[in-house]
Amino acid sequence: MTTKTLYTRDYVFSPAIRIMHWLRALSIVVLVITGFYIAWPFLTPYGGTDNLQQGWVRAGHLLFGFVLVGITVARAYLYFFSRSDIERRSFRDVVSLDSWKRQLRSYFWKGKLDKAGVYGPLQYVTYLGLTLVIVFMCLSGLAMHAHVYHDGLGGALYPFAEWFVGIMGGMAPVREWHHILTWAFMIFVVIHVYMAVWSGIRFKQNSVDAIVSGYNVHRSRD
Repeated sequence: MTTKTLYTRDYVFSPAIRIMHWLRALSIVVLVITGFYIAWPFLTPYGGTDNLQQGWVRAGHLLFGFVLVGITVARAYLYFFSRSDIERRSFRDVVSLDSWKRQLRSYFWKGKLDKAGVYGPLQYVTYLGLTLVIVFMCLSGLAMHAHVYHDGLGGALYPFAEWFVGIMGGMAPVREWHHILTWAFMIFVVIHVYMAVWSGIRFKQNSVDAIVSGYNVHRSRD
């Protein structure tokens, strides 16, 4: 008697990528909340000269801002130099017209999505766009940090901050675009969570679990 394997699993994400994914998610949530509070202090603090409510919120924003900067640099390094090329292989689908057609058809419940790597072409392009937004948010955040804190790291970053503020046309546009692109994070998170769940249902795989356990569970083709 032979036993048929109904499900198989593939190793997708390393522990480093999974940890950084959740740290980045936490950072984005904290940065969005604290960023909106800094722009509009909607909580009424108690009276007294010892009240540092705004200061603590700014400190949290600063802390998680540096966490996001560190993760962005680390993820860029892993993308190009990691021993696993599962993310790099995904670029093959981006430059393949057939891969785009397959993915778009699969979204209309026609056919299956065969990927060279871990991401489909539309998913890859979306993540690339988000990465560029994160890079801008990190650079603009560091520029604003250097214009407030002139010693230590702020002082070291001041020449860069002067250049960045110059090409942006002043501090006001830097702050404005930093605020506007915060909405890109909020929109992305909603769509990202929805598509992760939808993909698991559509393609009969445990796509959400992959970023938790590292393994993608799917129905066996046997």
